[in-house]
Amino acid sequence: MTGLFQDAPDRERLGEVTKNLVGLCNFPPPGTRITLAVSGGPDSSALLVLAVACGCVPHVIYVDHHQRNSSGADGEFVGALAEAFGASFECRSVEVAPGPNLEARLREARLLVLPGGTATGHTKDDLAETVLINLLRGAGTGGLAAMSKSRNATWGDRSRNYPILGLRRAHTGRLCESLGISTVNDPMNLDRRFLRNRVRSELIPLMNDLANRDVVEVLYRQSVVFADDHDLLESLAGALDPTDARELTRSPAPLARRALRNWIQASDPEGYVEDFGSIERVLQVASNSRLGCNLKSNRTVRRSKGRLTIEPAGPHVNSSTGT
Repeated sequence: MTGLFQDAPDRERLGEVTKNLVGLCNFPPPGTRITLAVSGGPDSSALLVLAVACGCVPHVIYVDHHQRNSSGADGEFVGALAEAFGASFECRSVEVAPGPNLEARLREARLLVLPGGTATGHTKDDLAETVLINLLRGAGTGGLAAMSKSRNATWGDRSRNYPILGLRRAHTGRLCESLGISTVNDPMNLDRRFLRNRVRSELIPLMNDLANRDVVEVLYRQSVVFADDHDLLESLAGALDPTDARELTRSPAPLARRALRNWIQASDPEGYVEDFGSIERVLQVASNSRLGCNLKSNRTVRRSKGRLTIEPAGPHVNSSTGT
């Protein structure tokens, strides 16, 4: 598509407009080949620009969800943008049927077609929104740590990388404007049916007003602290045997809960994460105050000879009778 951006700037010009931003980024060393997910919006377009400015060799992937009539044209724009900045490009398509939880299903479909280690253009603002959404959903430290858990992710592994997480949306928008990049506007970002959009347009402005400060920066710093706490607790919990009832009952409850949650999730083909109530009932099985308990993932935990086992769901066993 022509006329949507000026010719790519030369190296000197690119260095000038990005000099105050590259220090806030977390790209791998110059010369590293990296894969970027670029939708054509300001954040992901800035991700491409900054990757080039930092000396990386980017491969751009545009995921077409076919959710709007302009998606094909948007892909052409991203391809032209990639070419202008010397990046290779490919388009990958996904089909997601209309229905409930559309936002989550679109995100999951997108992640499934992106290679491991793909970098995305998430910013501090995205992180703050994710923290608040997870808080509303009752998440523990893992959810409150949000994307901060991957801030030092190894490039090329299965974890997602967020090299511009230290930037704000205002940064990415100004960068694109300074380079004459007329970015893609996705109308889904304004759709109030999606919780993230309401958190962005309603909750965060209200919190800013109530706190009389920029809560995005506060939430970012808290998320980093939560990430460190989460990593430490996960490491300690990993030393426990979640099938040893005696070891679980003798361990601090926060570690026992984590050990059980991780064990149960790892054993489920769908990776279902049990809620707090389910984990508490499993702890009661470990302490021998229950014969067994049913899980939300349609399975049963039982205790026999001091060991916990997970079985296919049978009769209702959420009994408080111990033996």
